[in-house]
Amino acid sequence: MSFQKINELLGANADGLLKHECKTVSRDMLHLPGADFVDRIFSISNRSKNVQDNLKRIYNHGRLSGSGYVSILPVDQGIEHSAGASFAPNPIYFDPENIVKLAIEGGCNAVASTYGVLGSVSKKYADKIPFIVKINHNEFLTYPNKFDQIMFGTVKSAYNMGAAAVGATIYFGSDESSRQIQEVAKAFEEAHELGMATILWCYLRNTGFKKDGKDYHTAADLTGQANHLGVTIQADIIKQKLPTNNGGYTALNFGKTHPKVYSELSSDHPIDLCRYQVANCYMGRMGLINSGGESKGASDLSDAVTTAVINKRAGGQGLISGRKAFQKPMKDGIELLNMIQEVYLSNDITIA
Repeated sequence: MSFQKINELLGANADGLLKHECKTVSRDMLHLPGADFVDRIFSISNRSKNVQDNLKRIYNHGRLSGSGYVSILPVDQGIEHSAGASFAPNPIYFDPENIVKLAIEGGCNAVASTYGVLGSVSKKYADKIPFIVKINHNEFLTYPNKFDQIMFGTVKSAYNMGAAAVGATIYFGSDESSRQIQEVAKAFEEAHELGMATILWCYLRNTGFKKDGKDYHTAADLTGQANHLGVTIQADIIKQKLPTNNGGYTALNFGKTHPKVYSELSSDHPIDLCRYQVANCYMGRMGLINSGGESKGASDLSDAVTTAVINKRAGGQGLISGRKAFQKPMKDGIELLNMIQEVYLSNDITIA
């Protein structure tokens, strides 16, 4: 029934997504998700046993436990987009406990949120669902707005509340990106020393990434390089927006690329574009999770399932979906999270 429902939600895109054969980066080159993923990948790395144990806490929790896939509820939008913009559609989520309850009832592997949200309920819930503490934010109250990620607390504070991982954002391409890279690299090193896992939001920010009416902030070649920088500073999981186009390097005429990136390693198909993102995460050694994006109302369920199918068939490891889940009644948010998870639980949806 779930696969039939997924087909229905994909609509006219069903055949194009479910039957696509990837002829760019072969699936045989990828390190694919599976029950043994942490042992297979991280046992030969420099990650300590404690880091591996916390990664296992995340991979082995919720409805996707033991599958090698993850479904994460992220709620840092109260800072990143303002609390009013985020929670006015459903004011119960001004209360942090309801955020954690949604993640638990929705069968998520983990909940990602701010120091304040998770700290306010940590003694009750830190042992019930893995916490991912988001350690930096764009405060978004400066007028006129500026776009910068700044540290909001210490890694030790996240450790003290029992977090399994820390998360951070870098605005690659921004004027402040060099400082952010240094700050986050140092924070991730400390997190690993304390035994926590690390997740990086690899976002692009530069007004120059828009040209001739086209936005290259989600170009596969540029986001792929952002991912490659993210795994370089030892992020264990990469969060990235789903690619919507390609050719950012060539259109903007900057940096270095290669013709084969466009002729052999990618195509215009959304699964192939996402496959290039996976390739830049050390061929899947570090898991790629794509973001669910903003809530658009009636199309949220089909949009979320579409993103999940693209991510899974590309070789990614899951979805991190927030606004689509919490900006609606809790039972509807749970249904959406569960439907995303059904994509990853379905044996009928395979790697392309």
